[in-house]
Amino acid sequence: MEYFKSSLKSVLGSTPAENEPSGADTQSAQVERLVDRLQSSTLLNDRRDACRALKALSRTYRVEVGAQGMDALRQILEMDRTDCEISGLALDTLCNITDPKTFDDEVDKHGPRNKVGEQFTEIFIKNSDSVGLVLTLLEEFDFKVRWPALKLLTHLLSNRPKDIQEIVLVSPMGVSKLMDLLSDSREVIRNEVLLLLIQLTKGNANIQKIVAFENAFDRIFDVIAQEGNAEGGIVVEDCLLLMLNLLRGNISNQNFFKEGSYIQKLTPMFEIPAETEDNSLGGWSPQKVSNVHCMVQVVRALVAPSGPAQAIATCQRIMRACGLLQALCNILMASGVPADVLTETINTVAEVIRGNASNQEFLAGVMAPSSPPRPAIVVLLMSMVNEKQPFILRCSVLYCFQCFLYKNETGQSQLIQTLLPQGNEMPSLTTGQLLCGGLFSLDSLSNWFSAVALSHALIDDSTQKEQLLRVLLATNIGKPPVTLMQQCVMLLQQGNKTQCKLGLLMLLCRWTAHCPAAVKSFLLIDSSVAYLTALLSSQENNDDLQETLLQSMCAMLIGFCIHFNDNSVPNYTKEKLCNLIENRIGLERFQDAIGGLARHEVYSRTLKHPQPSVKNPSELLLDHEFCRLSKALEGMITKSVLDANSLHNENQTTTPTPPDSVLVAQYKEVIREQDLQIQKLNQVTESLAREKHELELQAHDLRSTISHLKDQNLVLRAARTNMLSEEIELYGTVNNGDSAKELEKCRNVVVDLENRLAEYTWTINEYKRKFEERDEADIERKLKDKSEELEKLKKDQEDLLELLTDQDSKIILYKERLIALGEKVETDESSVELDTDDHPESNNSIERND
Repeated sequence: MEYFKSSLKSVLGSTPAENEPSGADTQSAQVERLVDRLQSSTLLNDRRDACRALKALSRTYRVEVGAQGMDALRQILEMDRTDCEISGLALDTLCNITDPKTFDDEVDKHGPRNKVGEQFTEIFIKNSDSVGLVLTLLEEFDFKVRWPALKLLTHLLSNRPKDIQEIVLVSPMGVSKLMDLLSDSREVIRNEVLLLLIQLTKGNANIQKIVAFENAFDRIFDVIAQEGNAEGGIVVEDCLLLMLNLLRGNISNQNFFKEGSYIQKLTPMFEIPAETEDNSLGGWSPQKVSNVHCMVQVVRALVAPSGPAQAIATCQRIMRACGLLQALCNILMASGVPADVLTETINTVAEVIRGNASNQEFLAGVMAPSSPPRPAIVVLLMSMVNEKQPFILRCSVLYCFQCFLYKNETGQSQLIQTLLPQGNEMPSLTTGQLLCGGLFSLDSLSNWFSAVALSHALIDDSTQKEQLLRVLLATNIGKPPVTLMQQCVMLLQQGNKTQCKLGLLMLLCRWTAHCPAAVKSFLLIDSSVAYLTALLSSQENNDDLQETLLQSMCAMLIGFCIHFNDNSVPNYTKEKLCNLIENRIGLERFQDAIGGLARHEVYSRTLKHPQPSVKNPSELLLDHEFCRLSKALEGMITKSVLDANSLHNENQTTTPTPPDSVLVAQYKEVIREQDLQIQKLNQVTESLAREKHELELQAHDLRSTISHLKDQNLVLRAARTNMLSEEIELYGTVNNGDSAKELEKCRNVVVDLENRLAEYTWTINEYKRKFEERDEADIERKLKDKSEELEKLKKDQEDLLELLTDQDSKIILYKERLIALGEKVETDESSVELDTDDHPESNNSIERND
């Protein structure tokens, strides 16, 4: 007891006025008498009364009760666990002591920062068996024991989550005891254990795996179904939060969820009935919105782009096959869906189709219920380029469209085809027309969205880049059409909004990368290079984030024009462009501008995840795929510029004399050949870089698998430790002196039992197999015998029927003969006299007989 007092004084400080008696001193003395009574009384009733009084005082004077009575209360849990009443009173008292809340009177005494409940929790769990006692009491079905034991665990977990997680993890059957409570018929118990499991599984992969293997998903789905799926109350949300904890970032549980056919059980939850216009708003209560939010988060946890590629592809295929993708698209096209629900549903559809050709094709075929009907992709893009739509909704549409085009050559080609002249009549509105409209809009955000979306149609597809060069636009009546690239350069030069310029530069960078034809078209546009060098050499607003990004992007585009230049434009060959950089910008400044892109925080943030994750429109500056492109080509661009500049300097220092003109021409030819070889080597290098990236992804998957196996090994070791502890309890408490020998004996017993169990299991299975084979053989033999017997009986029956038919015919014939002879003939029912009107001679016979 003195230990607890000193511990409390060290963290709470001394109580006021220790020298003067006060009400607190009186209560402290009363608590001390009750604790002494609780410890020394031999009668159970006396201990109950003392514990009941301590419970009454624990709300107002929990510091005094906790400091003096915690050890006694713990002894009650250990010694009097068979008595439900005193156990419940002790648990209630401990709940009050460890409550995470700070009571009003404690603020006055100890200040608002002193977390009394957390400090008492730390003292309580210093004894490693304390939490085990509480877990043991959970097995008691009596409500007045199970309920406070559950609340006490919740308080302990809230105060010291990491410590309690570790204790529960190593406690024998600790998680199993909690999982059993999900089957409790009392809803208040079931709901409280749901909240406890949500806290227990946060950030602990091993506990998550044990909970999953304890049949958690089946129990969660059962509760969700009982509560009404998406239409249910907050219990449904709690179930989904627990499911989300078990799945998010846990590859093992995701595989278990997938292989256990639990993805198929998600589909009915998304089959939300269509609402009419009159009650569409009333059909989406705040709780239903929260439930659907959690539902789509569960789906996204299974197909997040950061997961293993093979596992994602399998989940995507299952979601298509079981109708989950269809259900999500139905919500997407339904009317009256709240904007935040619609936004998250769009993000979910995006990740379900990302990189999956079948799912992408499915979305392309979805039609919106509009008049006239339009493809869902077109309707989504209409929302993206509409500045009146919410910003987060427009971002989600962009993400969905990017996922639709990701590794989708067919989708990329179809988008570019909508921009090219067509011989037949085209629909009134296409994806290409919408993106061009957004590209030339007065809204800078629409410009950025459209430029980025269009750039995704050009990823890893040189054919589409060359096709896009054929696009012609009619700008003004009476003036000749201009190419799309000319229009983009004109907008870049005339625009005054940095966000719009960044979008156009990303489009031009993607367009010119790996495409000499696009580089040539860009260089042939008047003042295109001059504008870039002017922006790059400007000294104004160097401290502004957007301006520095703009200069880095200009440097990147010039670098692309050098690296992928085939020297087909005489005024802007590689050598001349490098000379321009050296004279107008400076090589050092140019290198700093290119390398500066990767040093920006917005670059690193954008590179982490393909989904735009900004909160304000002004923060939307870079695209994930562009950041990947610049990261892959930054080194090669810098090397190309330095190599070309070195070659230019060598030519300047060694100017040949006129007689050597033939030799110079030969050198130039050699240099051209070397340039071609360098380009080919660069292409090989890029190919190898892509292969390296794929191998890195495979290595990541293998590392994930190894980590999963290690975690499984850890879980199995924990399970074996639990079994070993149970064996030790079965064989008695070991003495300290012989603990090593006894432990070794117990281990040998465990190994022997495991071997015997394996041997018995094999024997049983072998007997079962042989027994089943011999059953099967007897059944087949008996079935054959019975079939033969049945056939014989059928034949005998047919023969008998034939005999009976012959006999009936003979009987009828004989009766007719008897009647003709005037004899009396009896029927089966009774003896009757036949009508003798037609046979008058028979009457005489009858009379004679009488």
